[in-house]
Amino acid sequence: MTITQLKYVLAVAEYQNFTAASEKCFVTQPTLSMQIQKLEDELDILIFNRKKKPIELTDIGKKVVAQAKIIVDESQRIVDIVEQQKGYIGGNFKLGIIPTIMPTLLPLFLKVFVKKYPKVNLIIEELTTEEIIKKLSDGHIDTAIVATPLENEAIKERVLYYEPFVGYISDKHRLFENKKIAIDELDINDILLLDDGHCFKDNILNLCGTSGNKNKSFQLQSGSFNTLIKLSKEGLGMTLLPYLQTLDLSNEDLKHLKEFEKPVPAREVSLIYHKSQLKMQLIEALKTTIDSVIRGVIAFSDVKIISPLSKKITDKI
Repeated sequence: MTITQLKYVLAVAEYQNFTAASEKCFVTQPTLSMQIQKLEDELDILIFNRKKKPIELTDIGKKVVAQAKIIVDESQRIVDIVEQQKGYIGGNFKLGIIPTIMPTLLPLFLKVFVKKYPKVNLIIEELTTEEIIKKLSDGHIDTAIVATPLENEAIKERVLYYEPFVGYISDKHRLFENKKIAIDELDINDILLLDDGHCFKDNILNLCGTSGNKNKSFQLQSGSFNTLIKLSKEGLGMTLLPYLQTLDLSNEDLKHLKEFEKPVPAREVSLIYHKSQLKMQLIEALKTTIDSVIRGVIAFSDVKIISPLSKKITDKI
């Protein structure tokens, strides 16, 4: 039994296809199949039911895969342990970022990070929070930037900053003349929201204490803040934006922004990683870089943290 054979088994279990698994492992399909067959012969079991389409794990195969994942993960950590001891900051580093954070935060720190740590091969994916949690658990990414808290015991959270919500209100809206807006003035039925799967939508629903719009004459499914802004200009409702999203707005659009009365509703943005993660040199390097650039961009105090997962609201002075 070898680590390589176990990696091949895990690949087939994930892709449920020998050809796709061999491509993922950068070997020929006959080589991968032969190595898995040798492992099955050695153990005198069938790990996969090849008669099923797609391929399925046998009952004993499920147990083998569960243990194989532990063994492969631990073997890969040996390199991490050695590099951490040496203080080496380099190698592959996989980062996931949710869609409502990536476009505004990534340009702030990416150039600084790659210049400061040229030996790091930073691999960035735009993923939903749900996808991120799964990939962290499966070891497919090393760390991620998401809205927190997540209330997941397997995930560690390191707060990066608190990002206030800002209202975007057209001159046709009832709140346009207000110098600032209050939370209790919000009506979920005239707020334009992102589509399901975006945690910023969940932040707003929690802020308004509701599960969704009930009386709209239209249904919108958009993943774009720009779309929400354009619809707001047409008098179809107001929208809420994360603060960093407002930094690139035109002078004309800036006239439609309204800050909240204090304490200002905000989301907590954190760097997260699995509790078993050992690439702490890289994680600390990334956090230090983001801390250094974000400090001059967001300096808000007296905010209320709106959770993306529950109705919890926390004061941060």
